[in-house]
Amino acid sequence: MARWQPGTAARLQAAALELFATRGYERTTATEIAQSVGLTERTFFRHFTDKREVLFHGQHLLAEALLEGARGAPSEASPLDAVARALRSAAAFFPAERRPHSRIRKTVIDENPALQERELRKLADLGTTLTDTLRARGVDDLAATVAAQTGVAVFGVAFTRWVRDGEERAFEEIAAEVYGELLAQAGSAAPVR
Repeated sequence: MARWQPGTAARLQAAALELFATRGYERTTATEIAQSVGLTERTFFRHFTDKREVLFHGQHLLAEALLEGARGAPSEASPLDAVARALRSAAAFFPAERRPHSRIRKTVIDENPALQERELRKLADLGTTLTDTLRARGVDDLAATVAAQTGVAVFGVAFTRWVRDGEERAFEEIAAEVYGELLAQAGSAAPVR
C-alpha cells in the first residue's frame, strides 16, 4: 500500500507546502494534504502531530548540525570561533536545491502569526542548546550566552538573505559575510557606559 512507501513524510511535506502556498495555511487541512498524495488522514498523523509540524519537521537535524560544528571546534577556540564553526556546519543543511522550498516555507510562515511565533521559538531553542554546548566546552555562562545568541542572530540574518528573491550565493558565503559584519561592527564599537 502507498502509505508504507519510503519517503511518505517528504511527500506529505511537499504537498503541504504547495497547498499552504496556494490555498493558505489556515484553509488547508491535514486530510486535504494526505489526500493530495493519495494517502489517508491517519497516515498523515503517523508522521506529524499536526499540520504545523509539517513546516518544522526536521529542525532537530539543523540543531544537530549547528552543535556538531561547535563541538568540533578546537579546545582553544574562542566562544565566537566555535559559533562560527557551528554556522559553517549548519550551511550543509541549506544546499542550493533546498532554496525554493525554503523560500516558500518562509512566505507561508511570514503570513501566519502563530507560525511566526513557532519559528521564533525554534530560534530561541537553538540559542539555548548552543549555549549549553558552549558551557559544556568550559565557557562561562555570560560568554556562552552572548556567543550563542549572537550566533543565532547571524544565522537568522543569513537565512533571511539566503531566501531573498534573486539571491543565488551559498548559505555559507552569506553567513560568513554576516559574521564578518558582526566582527567589524564589534571591533569599532565603544564600550557601554
